[in-house]
Amino acid sequence: MRAGLADGTVDIVIGTHAVLAKSINFSRLGLLIVDEEQHFGVAHKERLKQLKADVHVLTLSATPIPRTLQMALSGVKELSIIATPPVDRLAVRTFVLPFDPVIVREAILRERFRGGQTFYVCPRIKDIDTVLERLHRMVPDIRVAVAHGQMAARDLEDVMTAFSDGAYDVLVSTNIIESGIDLPNVNTIVIHRADLFGLSQLYQLRGRVGRGKARSYAYLTLPHNRTVSKTAMKRLDVMHSLDSLGAGFTLASHDLDIRGAGNLLGDEQSGHIKEVGIELYQHLLEEAVAAAKDGGVDEAADESWSPQISLGMPVLIPETYVADLGVRLNLYRRIASVATHEEGEQLAAEMIDRFGPLPREVENLMDIVALKGLCLRANVERFDAGPKGGVVAFRNSEFPNPAGLVGYIGQNVATIKIRPDQKLVIMRQWEDADVRLAGARRAMEALVKIAEAAG
Repeated sequence: MRAGLADGTVDIVIGTHAVLAKSINFSRLGLLIVDEEQHFGVAHKERLKQLKADVHVLTLSATPIPRTLQMALSGVKELSIIATPPVDRLAVRTFVLPFDPVIVREAILRERFRGGQTFYVCPRIKDIDTVLERLHRMVPDIRVAVAHGQMAARDLEDVMTAFSDGAYDVLVSTNIIESGIDLPNVNTIVIHRADLFGLSQLYQLRGRVGRGKARSYAYLTLPHNRTVSKTAMKRLDVMHSLDSLGAGFTLASHDLDIRGAGNLLGDEQSGHIKEVGIELYQHLLEEAVAAAKDGGVDEAADESWSPQISLGMPVLIPETYVADLGVRLNLYRRIASVATHEEGEQLAAEMIDRFGPLPREVENLMDIVALKGLCLRANVERFDAGPKGGVVAFRNSEFPNPAGLVGYIGQNVATIKIRPDQKLVIMRQWEDADVRLAGARRAMEALVKIAEAAG
């Protein structure tokens, strides 16, 4: 096979990660299809890029990892969604509940009485013995098989073949059944300690049932005597709410919100951007994508730069004010796009009408956005303020009216000076946050007046 790939006599090769080995050489590789992309790490994907520079790559996944989804949403990759289910396919009814032996027993027996079979999935191999003992106690007359990754390949194949042939009623396994299993007769799945699984794992496991025309059921059980983390409950809430067919993209979007987009320039496939902030990160990413596509810096992107303002005050929409994450993100986008004072007033009035009086943090956010508008007009790239005053940095160290700025500094020589690095220093007593905000607004209004006087 290796010789056939090297000399071009093999047209199509189907394989696992083994095709990425350095000993494999391709004569005329033109198309690479990656199925179940979420099982490939960043190192594997970098190796795929090294195979050939101009190869076409098609990646398939019901639940793309946050990093991959972020790349698609940002324009680095193209995105296509298949949301149409097969004919006569029914959605899997999903239940999230503390472990109840009565409910689990009824679920297994109901599936057996209608001629079907059940998956019972454990997060760890050491949990299997406990589950087996519990099953034999709850339903002693059922036939149970066990499958996990530490079994010999021949034994695992024999178990799966016998289960497929109907020799067992229940298969107790780890998440090795997560992909590649298509058994239309299995229409109930019980997931032990569902809080220990990731969101995409839960979705993939639920997808192992309901592959025929029968109604299927998924039971996501939780421990009685342990506290479940807030993040785990978010995952389970998403699983419970997204029980319709073709919900993989929506679920992956929730996974992106919960875990973060990771690092497109590093190995992290999930995680929140903490160093530069999501707004600046997205802006830089859009500029890089536009430059890569056009072969140079995109002038429109260069014109849409965003001033950075730090006044030492909280600026956010609290979760206690707007509980829904999607609504909060939409409001952030709308606030960021406010261009005039009238637009800001209209948006503030709408928020008061929908959610009640604005909290202090939201008022600060609206004021900062208005201040950004002034910064754009005065070509101010950054404004940092504290109790002793503020520092103004001009974009590319340029100001539209240098002569007017020199005159302004001369009139306020005791409180304003220009540093050797071309940054403007404003010396004021701005101990209180409200005073600081008002002072920053007055300073920016003065700079805008000078800048626009040049025209």
